[in-house]
Order: sequence, then C-alpha cells, then structure tokens
Amino acid sequence: MSGSLDTFSTPGVAGQIGYFAARAALALVLGACIGAERQWRQRGAGLRTNALVALGAALFELFAVLLAGEQGADPTRIAAYIVSGVGFLGGGVILRQGMNVTGINTAATIWCSAAVGTLSGAGYPLEATIGAALIMIVHLALRPVARHIDRLPITDDIETVYRFRAVCRAEHEAHIRALVVQALTHGEFHLRAVHSNDLDLGSDLVAVEAEISRQGRDDIALEAAVSRLSLEPSVNSVNWTVVHDEALPLASTTQGTDES
Repeated sequence: MSGSLDTFSTPGVAGQIGYFAARAALALVLGACIGAERQWRQRGAGLRTNALVALGAALFELFAVLLAGEQGADPTRIAAYIVSGVGFLGGGVILRQGMNVTGINTAATIWCSAAVGTLSGAGYPLEATIGAALIMIVHLALRPVARHIDRLPITDDIETVYRFRAVCRAEHEAHIRALVVQALTHGEFHLRAVHSNDLDLGSDLVAVEAEISRQGRDDIALEAAVSRLSLEPSVNSVNWTVVHDEALPLASTTQGTDES
C-alpha cells in the first residue's frame, strides 16, 4: 500500500494527474460553453447535458491515453466507441410528431460536444477550443441566416397556369387589354394568350381573358395585380383561377375574385 502511495506522490505521476485534470476540466468548460447557448435558447439538452457529454467523452479518451502509455493500447478504438455511443444518446432526443421531426439540432450539438471532449481528452486543447467556438458560431451566427432562407419564396420547376378574367364596358376594351398585359407580364409571369368576347347579346359588357404561367406558384403576386386592376373605374369585376398546377391534382383549383 505504501508503495502505491509513494508511486502516486512521485513528480512524474503527479504531473500525469495534472495533465489528466487539465484536459478533463477543459472538456467540461468547453461543453458548458456550448450548453450555455442551448440553455439560453431553452432547448432540451442544455448546460449540464452538453457539459457532461463533453466531460464523459474526455474521460473515456483519457482512459484510452493512459492505457496507451502503460500497455501500448490503441486510443483510437475508444474514440470509435464514443462516436457510436453518443449516437444512441443523440437518438434519444429526436422526437417525431406526425410529419414533424424535432430534436435533430439538439442531437447534432450533443454529438459535436462529444467530439470536443474527445479532442480535449486526447491532448489537443487548441483544436478542442476551435471546435467549441465553431459550434457556437453555427448556433449564433447561422441562426438568422437560416431564418432568412426560410422566409424566401420556394422556387421549383413546377409550372402553374393561371386564367385571368376582367369584365368592362366595350368602349374601354382596348384600354383594359393594355392594362391586363402590363399588369400580368411583370416578374416571373409569362403571358400565353389574351382574348376578348361579348358577354350578352345587346349588352355593352366585354370580358377580357388572359392565360399566364410561371415556374412555381405565387398567388400573392397575382392577387396584387388583380387588386390594382379592380381599382379601375371602367372595370366591373375581375377574377383569377388556377387552371393547372402539377403539384396538385388536376381537379384542384384556387380562385380569387374582386368585384368593384
């Protein structure tokens, strides 16, 4: 017993314990930094979870380093087990509610915290610090970028065909046709056809109809054009209909109407 105490008190072993404590402490601090951001955002895996994950990964890796020094074991084998073990831990925070899946970002953060702890335990403090800093940059700096992208309109290769109809008096037909062409050919809309026809025999009302298309779908932009035309004093009514949208069944249509 006294021999063990004498060995523990030798400068070499004391220095080894110091390195062990320093690496474990660094992993704990870096994991806590990552978890603090998660705690502030009130996410499932917060301060303590990420700190413990980083510390646990560091302790396992430190155990592998000790074995490598004493028995010549390969420390990379422990690192491989850490990756798989943390994968199961991260899978536990992923939840599925109907078509929505939540917790993927939290699971990825736990996985990255384990990587930071592994680097710290393996004796790479600078690399571990850089890794923790990059994880926090992802959460803090890329969050507004992701939200901005989410607000962008969806663009795809699906073609949507609209049919527009405006009713006006016969003497204003030419003027309304020009307004229809001007209003419906802006942006990404493409005019396919325009024609006019009398509504009833003996009536001075004319229907100006136009067929337009665009890649993707933007009902709001079309409704804005319709609203402007409905303000014309010579226009009795305007309406539009989705004739064909490849993303929907052919029987499904959407219609907007504006009477003046």
